[in-house]
Amino acid sequence: MAIKSLELLDFRIYVRAALEFDPGFTVIVGENGQGKTSLLEAISWIAGLGSFRGVSDESLIRMGADAAIIRADALVGDGRAQLIEVEVPRIGRNRVQINRQSLRRKDLIGVVPVTVFSPDDLELVKGGPASRRDWLDTAAASITPSHYALCAELERIVKQRNALLRSVGGRLAGDAAVTLEVWDSKLAATGAAVRDTREKVLAELVPQLVRAYDAVAGVSAAITATYLPSWEGELEAALGDARTIDLRRGVSTIGPHRDEINLQIGDRPARTHGSQGEQRSLVLAMRLASDALIRSHRQVEPVLLLDDVFSELDERRAEALLQALPNGQRLLTTASGVPPSAKPDRVLQVSAGVIAEGSI
Repeated sequence: MAIKSLELLDFRIYVRAALEFDPGFTVIVGENGQGKTSLLEAISWIAGLGSFRGVSDESLIRMGADAAIIRADALVGDGRAQLIEVEVPRIGRNRVQINRQSLRRKDLIGVVPVTVFSPDDLELVKGGPASRRDWLDTAAASITPSHYALCAELERIVKQRNALLRSVGGRLAGDAAVTLEVWDSKLAATGAAVRDTREKVLAELVPQLVRAYDAVAGVSAAITATYLPSWEGELEAALGDARTIDLRRGVSTIGPHRDEINLQIGDRPARTHGSQGEQRSLVLAMRLASDALIRSHRQVEPVLLLDDVFSELDERRAEALLQALPNGQRLLTTASGVPPSAKPDRVLQVSAGVIAEGSI
């Protein structure tokens, strides 16, 4: 699995950029704000993940342009070439083509698997439950693309149910009561399916998570990750029990959209009691575990996208991460250099949206 070439038109600060990638280890060097991260961001988008910075699609369009265009030639797992083309317009729907065939955006999931390492990843441990649910859902969708559609359906149902709860002003009667029963039934069925998939995938991730943490941290630790549903028993019955609270608050207070993944280092909650070093090691281990899951299920090597991760690590952890990175195409951005043992196959220099051959 590898990105052979990438072309950008009106993407972020790029008016136009075209480059080819080495199938091995490429380091992209540049000061902050020069466009190096945007290259990884474009690859993340054509992989179906959108921007790993968490920004809207409109933010990807160069100021003054009507649309951003991404084209990428990729070699997929069986050696076939894939031409992926995306247009992100300021007005209207995104347009996606693979080998000149129009597809839906969600069809990008799994075509070019990627694993993204970003400084913002610390939110996976320190942030709220939503970031951990997203991590787990992304891992699940990478091996079972239908999970993406299931999560989208869950989001739609919760939005509709919440809209109904708000509209009745705390008083439920007549048609509204019947409609709420319908949404409860839909939420119960879809929610149970989402939870079951998450629990199954998390059980597979945990052994990989433990091994990856030990490798990155340099010490053995009892890492646990436990799925904590926001309800007990059958979801439909639990929704009935929570109805009074839901009506009063105008939101669905239970369901997979409220579930948590509890991460612990030994007997301590990682979010509140882990040291900064332990938290960073755990975040890296979570990404490595997701990557290992894809490799195991799909027998492919995901493209590794590492956005300035070494700047956030001490020398020991930086070296440990470098040694723990699996085989495959690796694209690394940096403004502050790389560990001494890094031996890139190619170095690119980015300055004000201009890409040239460089050196470390």
